[in-house]
Amino acid sequence: MDDMTELARRAKAASRELAKVSAADKNRCLEAMADGLVTATSALIEANAKDLEVGRGLGLSGAMMDRLALDAGRIEAMARGLREVAALPDVLGRVLDTRKRPNGLLLRKVSTPIGVVVIIYESRPNVTADAASLCFKTGNATILRGGKEALNSNRLIADLLIASAKSVLPGFPEHAIQVVPTADREAIPALLSLTQYVDLCMPRGGEGLIRAVTECSKVPVIKHYKGVCHVYVHAAADLGMAEEIAFNAKCQRPSTCNAAETVLVDRSVAGAFLPRLAARLATKAVEFHADAASLPGIRAAIAGTSSLARPAEPQDWETEYNNYVVNVAVVDGLDAAIAHIHRHGSGHSDAIVTSDPLMAERFLAEVDSAAVYWNASTRFTDGGEYGMGAEIGISTDKIGARGPMGLEELCSYKWQGIGTGQVRA
Repeated sequence: MDDMTELARRAKAASRELAKVSAADKNRCLEAMADGLVTATSALIEANAKDLEVGRGLGLSGAMMDRLALDAGRIEAMARGLREVAALPDVLGRVLDTRKRPNGLLLRKVSTPIGVVVIIYESRPNVTADAASLCFKTGNATILRGGKEALNSNRLIADLLIASAKSVLPGFPEHAIQVVPTADREAIPALLSLTQYVDLCMPRGGEGLIRAVTECSKVPVIKHYKGVCHVYVHAAADLGMAEEIAFNAKCQRPSTCNAAETVLVDRSVAGAFLPRLAARLATKAVEFHADAASLPGIRAAIAGTSSLARPAEPQDWETEYNNYVVNVAVVDGLDAAIAHIHRHGSGHSDAIVTSDPLMAERFLAEVDSAAVYWNASTRFTDGGEYGMGAEIGISTDKIGARGPMGLEELCSYKWQGIGTGQVRA
C-alpha cells in the first residue's frame, strides 16, 4: 500500500508540472519518444523475447501470444502512432462554451486535463506507448499496469519514452509516465483506493480483468466488458461485399475486441450466401458454431473439414472468442437481427450489409451500440482508423466517453468566471 501511495502521489505531483509544459514542447517530446523507440528496436525485441517465453510458460493462446509479440514493424507502428499524436491539434484550453449573465459576469467552459489516469491492460506492449502518449499530450500523468507476461517490454518502453523526452526537455516530469513495478494482484485495489491522487481508471483486456477492476475500484472506471460484435447480412446485401466484410471482420485480426463473433444472415439469402461464407472462412480454418438453419449448408460447403462446424450452444452467442471461431445464425429480417443483437451483443460494434438505405438507417438508429456500420467492417472501431491517432481504449459506457477514446475523451473541463466586482444578491 505504501508503494502504491508513493507511486500515485508522484503521479499527482507530475500532473501539476505537466500543466506548465507548452503544446510545442509536448510535441517535441513525442517526436523524440518516437525516435527513441525506433533506435532501440533491437533492445525492445530482446526484452520482448523474455516476455514471450513467460507467455509460453503461462500457456497463452496463439491469439494472445500474437498480441504480446513485438517486431520491427510493430515498433515502427508504435513510433508512427506517437508522431500522429504529436501532429494532432492541441485540445487543452479550448473554450467549449461562453455565456454572459445579465449582471455582466462572463462564464467560460474550458477544456482541462483529467489529472492522473491509471491504465490496466493485458499482453499488448504497444498500449504502453499509446496510452502514455495520449495522456502526455492531454496533460495527464499516467500509471501503467500491464500483465506480468509483458513486464520486460513495458518497463523498457516507459524508460525509453522518459529518457527520450528528457533529452529534448530537461524539465520533463519523469513521474508523468510510470509503470507499476510489481505483478502482485493486490497492487490494483491498493492503487484504485487512492481517490485523493487517482482521477480515472481505464482497464483494457478480457471481461474477467475488467469486471475485477470495476468491482474493486473506488475511482471512476471507463470500460467495455467484452466485444461481442455482429455482421448482419440483409436480404438486399451485395453478397460479394458481404463476404469481404464478414471475412475482414472475423479474420483480419481476430484477437481484437472489434472482431466479429457472430454473422447473422437473412433467411432469403442464406442458401446463396452461407456456402460462400463457409468456404471463405474455412481458408483460415475458422470453427463454426451454427444454428440449426445454417449448420447443414455450412457443413456441405466445407465437407472435407466438416469437423470445423458444430451446433451452437446458448452461451456461444455471448462469447468473445478472440480467435478463429464464429457463430452463424439465420434470421427472419431486420427486426429479428436487431433483437438478436440487443439480446446477445455487448454494445460494442455491429454492422449491416445492405443496398437498402431505409433498412440501413433503421439499423443505424435502432442498434444501441457504441459504433454501428453500414457496409463496412466492425474492425474500424479503432482510434487510428477514426483519425484520433493512437487510442486510449474503447468505451461502451453511456455516460462520458463512448466508442474509441482519443485526445478529446481524455479531457475534463472547468468553468472560469470573469467579473468586474459582481457579488450575489
